[in-house]
Amino acid sequence: MFTVYASTPENMGPGAIAEHARRAEAMGFDGLQVPDAIHDGFLLAALALNATARLKVLISVLVAFPRSPMNVALTAWDLQAMSKGRFELGLGTQIKQNIEDRYSAMWSAPAPRMREYIGALRAIFDAFQNGTKLSYVSDHYRFTRLQPFFNPGPIEHPHVPLLMGAVGPGMTALAGEIADGMITHPTNTPPRYIREVVLPRLREGAARSGRDLESFKLVLGSLVATGPDAASVAQEREKWRRMLGFLYSTPAYWPSLELFGWQDRGEQLLAMTRENRWDRMREIIDDEMLDAFIPCGTYADIPAELERRFGGLSGYITLMMPEDPALDTQLAAVGGASRGRGDAPRRGGGGKSGGWGVPRGFLPPLQGQSLRRDRRRDAQ
Repeated sequence: MFTVYASTPENMGPGAIAEHARRAEAMGFDGLQVPDAIHDGFLLAALALNATARLKVLISVLVAFPRSPMNVALTAWDLQAMSKGRFELGLGTQIKQNIEDRYSAMWSAPAPRMREYIGALRAIFDAFQNGTKLSYVSDHYRFTRLQPFFNPGPIEHPHVPLLMGAVGPGMTALAGEIADGMITHPTNTPPRYIREVVLPRLREGAARSGRDLESFKLVLGSLVATGPDAASVAQEREKWRRMLGFLYSTPAYWPSLELFGWQDRGEQLLAMTRENRWDRMREIIDDEMLDAFIPCGTYADIPAELERRFGGLSGYITLMMPEDPALDTQLAAVGGASRGRGDAPRRGGGGKSGGWGVPRGFLPPLQGQSLRRDRRRDAQ
């Protein structure tokens, strides 16, 4: 069965996140994804965890490089202790222009630096939990001092799951090698791309470190067009058409277009941004592309559609909650029925979790697919 994370709109702020999290828990979601974009991801996660009793909360994804691993480790440790093990940390690199010009931070090749970042976090966590002398020195980081006064000490649930947001082949392989999981972007979540590119790269990375991926979390961040009726599904579909037009104007997201033979669409969209033709970009995303990238169906139909697309590829998906809370019961009831229990989850966090059709945490054996290497994006 799927483990289902409710997603959070990027413009949702601290004043609304607690009620959003309570809604997700009441509907029976297993987890909640919170962004780190317009508002601080750690703050949103803290408020969501404090408002719930069962829900796992995943930051998806924290912009890592402008933040010191020590600061991130301290906050993650506190959230894990406060929530009794319900916190999960997704880490992302962002793009060079944003790191340098929005955060005024230093940019470097993302894959090698993320390797060191995760290594530093784990060394710091070990020092917190076991009192191990902190000694982590790499090309980008030097952690050699942690006085007892500044050490928060051991906690009941010391394993903080570290997931990576990844798009390109280099970062995907790195996630398979060193991370506890990976969160896909909407542009690299089509089932064909998962089968032919993502899973082989994850296995490639896992082989480098001599591990299997039995407990690896591949969280599929697909855009989903759903609603109570066909009209609302059609409206959602058009919303995602506009979103894909915007996303695919970024060259870093083109590998999936290339797989389908649609690279020219990305080039068209990029040209349109330079011409300031933002309102026409959705016209480039035709129905064939939407069908490939966007699962569509009413609340009654979407569980079967998600299983059809993603069954056997991963046990973890994200799904948006209804914009109108009055529709919560309809979506929750469908989830309950697909779990073999026709009752909707109880209000107040008592909902039972899981159950959208495929085994949890399951990554199937690969079929020996060949991969095209794109050196331009190996570092993404």
